[in-house]
Amino acid sequence: MANNRMLQFVSVPKEMPEKRPADLRAQDFHEIYREYAAEKAAEQAGRCSQCGVPYCQSHCPLHNNIPDWLRLTAEGRLQEAYEISQATNTFPEICGRICPQDRLCEGNCVIEQSGHGTVTIGSVEKYITDTAWENGWVQPIKPHAERSESVGIIGAGPGGLAAADMLRRKGIQVTVYDRYDRAGGLLTYGIPGFKLEKPVVMQRIDQLAEAGVQFVTNCNVGEDISFDAIRGQHDAVLIATGVYKARDIAAPGVGAKGIVKALDYLTASNRKSFGDEVEEFDNGDLNAEGKRVVVIGGGDTAMDCVRTAIRQGATSVKCLYRRDRANMPGSQREVQNAEEEGVDFVWLTAPKGFTGSDRVEGVMVQRMRLGAPDATGRQSPELIEGADYIEPADLVVQALGFEPEEIPTLWGVPELAVTRWGTIKADFLTHATSLAGVYAAGDIVRGASLVVWAIRDGREAADAILQYLAQPAQVAAE
Repeated sequence: MANNRMLQFVSVPKEMPEKRPADLRAQDFHEIYREYAAEKAAEQAGRCSQCGVPYCQSHCPLHNNIPDWLRLTAEGRLQEAYEISQATNTFPEICGRICPQDRLCEGNCVIEQSGHGTVTIGSVEKYITDTAWENGWVQPIKPHAERSESVGIIGAGPGGLAAADMLRRKGIQVTVYDRYDRAGGLLTYGIPGFKLEKPVVMQRIDQLAEAGVQFVTNCNVGEDISFDAIRGQHDAVLIATGVYKARDIAAPGVGAKGIVKALDYLTASNRKSFGDEVEEFDNGDLNAEGKRVVVIGGGDTAMDCVRTAIRQGATSVKCLYRRDRANMPGSQREVQNAEEEGVDFVWLTAPKGFTGSDRVEGVMVQRMRLGAPDATGRQSPELIEGADYIEPADLVVQALGFEPEEIPTLWGVPELAVTRWGTIKADFLTHATSLAGVYAAGDIVRGASLVVWAIRDGREAADAILQYLAQPAQVAAE
């Protein structure tokens, strides 16, 4: 009987939740998608074909049991759907909002491949968990028994928080150290509210705090506390700092006022949404209002910047990217949202330098074309001689990605092994580093990646730490 509600993709078309009109949503930082109604969520979940080999699940970094919770949603069994959803995912309501589903689960959906339009997995996931919060189904974290062992986690982003959740559920004493004044990392300060409203993040942090996780904020390891001191206070340590060092443009004029880093720009905007005093925003340095804005880059961070600039009241917003639309690393859904809101994408362009003496006045732009594929198979951009021009700009945002900080040097631990890219060298399965009892997870191991991968790494590292804590005598003997 249950399957009568499934396999509806032949007769029911794909339908995303309603999007707020572009002219209205561009005026605020609220999320742009409305919530599904219960019957619409059930209808869209019922489009799932319940395949024998669910590619959606295998292409999800967390291997979420997607067909199962889609079927339960179609049957109206939402609390069970939530239980299945959160069994593999620490933060399903966050992944439902910010995962690039078009590149992961939805992009690999069998009915998408057959031309029927994908099941809207992310929107249903968000609906299930939002409903769970509203109905009180999200239970407080209550360990069956407290344990004496303690774990220190450096970094309160998605990887660190996922590990804290897993460890606390097992009764481990957990302390999380973070450089910012609020926990959440990029979830709090790097991702704009129109993709992830901040109360969604804060409710999870409150849940962890109420469960007994200790948060030490405004804490820079290597300055406010040494790494050795953290190791001395805990039985195991997890490094989950993420990668925060912005890649710079090496071009004439790059030091001019008005050329800013993406994370500085996004953090200032997010701080304003919390009601903080932000001097660099209030004095105009990190505020796009009334300015001609140029964002350089093609990833999801660049998309966040262009859409933030629109909402701040920029006169114009242009995005320069050195490849074409098809070769862009960012989510195609985000590009479409940005275009609807008035962003102008200038494909196959790269900055050569900047004009203006004290303050930036323009970007010297080189036109490119795509040549032979590089080692990754993507076509490499090649310069078109004599096609340069100047793009007027009052604010230039560099969104060229992030690199790891030099942690062994900054923290005074030269024995901590790193790769040639500067990321921490950690075991692929256990996330153990070269230091006994020290683990690493998320972007500081992978390089800049997705929130969902950080969550997976944090959960795996927590499992490995639990195994390590269970056999201290053996480890000590080694």
